[in-house]
Amino acid sequence: MTQLATMDFHPQPRPGEARPWAFPAPERTALDNGLTVLRCHRPGQQVVAVEVLLDAPLDAEPAGLDGVATIMARAFSEGTDKHSAEEFAAELERAGATLDAHADHPGVRLSLEVPASRLAKGLGLLADALRAPAFAAGEVERLVRNRLDEIPHELANPSRRAAKELSKELFPETSRMSRPRQGTEETVEKIDAAAVRAFYDRHVRPATATVVVVGDLTGTDLDALLGDTLGAWTGTPGEPRPVPPVTADDTGRVVIVDRPGAVQTQLLIGRIGPDRHDRVWPAQVLGTYCLGGTLTSRLDRVLREEKGYTYGVRSFGQVLRSAPDGTGAAMLAISGSVDTPNTGPALDDLWKVLRTVAAEGLTDAERDVAVQNLVGVAPLKYETAAAVASTLADQVEQHLPDDFQATLYQQLAATGTVEATAAVVNAFPVDRLVTVLVGDAAQIKAPVEALGIGPVTVVAAE
Repeated sequence: MTQLATMDFHPQPRPGEARPWAFPAPERTALDNGLTVLRCHRPGQQVVAVEVLLDAPLDAEPAGLDGVATIMARAFSEGTDKHSAEEFAAELERAGATLDAHADHPGVRLSLEVPASRLAKGLGLLADALRAPAFAAGEVERLVRNRLDEIPHELANPSRRAAKELSKELFPETSRMSRPRQGTEETVEKIDAAAVRAFYDRHVRPATATVVVVGDLTGTDLDALLGDTLGAWTGTPGEPRPVPPVTADDTGRVVIVDRPGAVQTQLLIGRIGPDRHDRVWPAQVLGTYCLGGTLTSRLDRVLREEKGYTYGVRSFGQVLRSAPDGTGAAMLAISGSVDTPNTGPALDDLWKVLRTVAAEGLTDAERDVAVQNLVGVAPLKYETAAAVASTLADQVEQHLPDDFQATLYQQLAATGTVEATAAVVNAFPVDRLVTVLVGDAAQIKAPVEALGIGPVTVVAAE
């Protein structure tokens, strides 16, 4: 008789006890030169993330020089009084560091990531870039040429072209928000080293800047490091610039950016709404996520799974500029692409989804999934120092309290289905949406006009 072999199994692993989690709270101090400092010790995070926020918003750019803030931001890493552009790049590489910068409506932001063991070197290079940027004529000219080369590619990208048109439609011509963030060919080609230097001298100073440092700071005398590096940066005293109110015209209408022969139509439907200072923000985040935040959302389920019009449609809220007095705003939008013949039917079904949500509301199941996805995955979302630093910098940029993100997750978990429904219905009223379509006007204009969602205008793609 054959004896069967036996196997010994290890005990099945059991989940550990769940530990409470909250978004990290920073410590806030200031240097003698007026630079505000937020630090956050994150044990185990051996790559330290540093964010510097400069009060140099896009609406501070001189008339006719849109894009000068972007060129300045890019030029920070193109040499200092100590190193040429090539030498500066080599020094960053030796430190195992990366330095990026960009300009947006609230201001200019520099982002440094560096191993904790080389934090002193990284902060020194960052301080040199801020304290004494070279802004060499040849380097600025190269950056301008690079930016001019980017513009035709952006115009050829349907989603970028749609975003440009939506901004132009929503905001008054006098508003900086109505024009491309990084400038146009007409404005960028006028930028030179003197213009960059003048913008820097006028707006970049430690007294109105903030630095955020996140990572494992064990054994690091951060006060001494900051004092020796960013503390050596000097500048004239200054007050933060006043934040102008955001105004927009969201009268329901459709603009078609004509792309003859296009096999797909890019959709971008939007308006402006409350920013993060408004009490409705948590419910708006939750409702918008239920509408189109993921593959399980209402829009995706109808337009992608049931009808097969698209690979995906998303709804989102993106803060444009924030202010405690209620003059800030967020862009509320729905975006995606559909095949050209189904542009009319897809828009029809999209509007039906919005009307159904308004009439019947969201479901408890949709709300529960959204809370689980938004709140449940937060600890994973903030695993890296860079993610924490970026969110803390967002809070500073948007004039929010340091505990805003931690409080937001508590509010999301406590928001009910009724509140989420009311917020998303107010965010996307069917008669107050500006619709931009980038596609073949000859094929899509008539079907879109038949929907009656607003007057239809056709513009050239450029």
